[in-house]
Amino acid sequence: MKNTFIYRNPSILIFLACLAIFTLGVTLLSEAMGTAFLSTSFVKTLGKTLCLCLIAVAMDLVWGYCGILSLGHFAFFGLGGYMIGMWLMYERTRLIIVDSMAAATIPPTPQEVTDAIGGQIFGVVGSSEFPLIWTFAHSLTLQLAMVVIVPGLLALVFGWLAFRSRVTGVYLSILTQAMTLALSLYLFQNESGLRGNNGLSGLQNLPGVEASQAFVSIWFFWASAFALGAGYLLCAWVVSGKFGSVVRGIRDDEARVRFLGYSVEGYKLFIFTFTAIIAGVAGALYYPQAGIINPGEVAPIASIYLAVWVAIGGRGRLYGAVIGAALVSLISTWFTGGLVPSVPLGFYTIDWVDWWLVLLGLSFVLVTLFAPKGIGGLFDYFGHRLAPERHGADYGPDKGFLRQEEGQD
Repeated sequence: MKNTFIYRNPSILIFLACLAIFTLGVTLLSEAMGTAFLSTSFVKTLGKTLCLCLIAVAMDLVWGYCGILSLGHFAFFGLGGYMIGMWLMYERTRLIIVDSMAAATIPPTPQEVTDAIGGQIFGVVGSSEFPLIWTFAHSLTLQLAMVVIVPGLLALVFGWLAFRSRVTGVYLSILTQAMTLALSLYLFQNESGLRGNNGLSGLQNLPGVEASQAFVSIWFFWASAFALGAGYLLCAWVVSGKFGSVVRGIRDDEARVRFLGYSVEGYKLFIFTFTAIIAGVAGALYYPQAGIINPGEVAPIASIYLAVWVAIGGRGRLYGAVIGAALVSLISTWFTGGLVPSVPLGFYTIDWVDWWLVLLGLSFVLVTLFAPKGIGGLFDYFGHRLAPERHGADYGPDKGFLRQEEGQD
């Protein structure tokens, strides 16, 4: 019992319990349950926040634990959104076209239906033909697979090229940012096949589902909560045990880990690809709640914001990443949503919509200077974590060295 994964990581059980209580509370207070204490739009905001918490956990795993400061993980987040968005837009348009053609004297052929769907979707960019990337857009199963495959494959190829060349530190961060910028610029082009600057819209409507947005929003909220819980548990399992020790060793002293015979590139490639897949899943849940996705969502600045969230929450602590992402996301919604009144100073009026980014940057600087462990570090400081119960003889000559039982974990 004492050697179980949960026993050695009690914070996981606490986090999952808090997430379950939060999910139940939001559900009971939502419009879908009849209480209407929380509006549908706010439930969507909370659902999107949970998705941002999930990608923050992925970012903490790749940066806080493995030491890879990736400034491109929001690209994987956006790709996941595009993959599910293609099916949502295709199927919704198909149902509208089929319904409008049902009254025709001569039933339309499948090709005519396809051409009509293509004209409706791509008419905004002056085309009516489906690009190759939309080959599987008609199948929900295949597009769900693409949510995992496309971000994972991009991360695998990019990571293999970067890590085999032993690019590290700030140079690797610049490369990840360059990858994100290249992807964003490509998606802005009409020839990308994803409607260029127009992006994909109307994603909040589930095709073939006759339900109000109140119910749709709570369904996505449940899915987001489940994904966050499963992702948190999976990431915590990855960084536990000997595998996690090697990953942290790569972060602290990569040369020594390589000297000990471990395949550093293999470990880094696995973490990079694994977190990219998590980011893709988070994006696939986020954008149907947002209702739209465009190339601006995968701009490099978004990945920089992600790093700021993790730093404020406390990197190297999965729960810290969740706290940072949730806190900054909700405060951002509060400030940028016009809910905070402007402050007139006579000679100048402080509009918080414009000054929010300044506050965010100032918070990042203050945390870096005065609380490098972030908000999560405060929990460690005030919580006074109890040392694990130890048995057996000391490995070292002084009290406090590893005991035999710990050495066998």
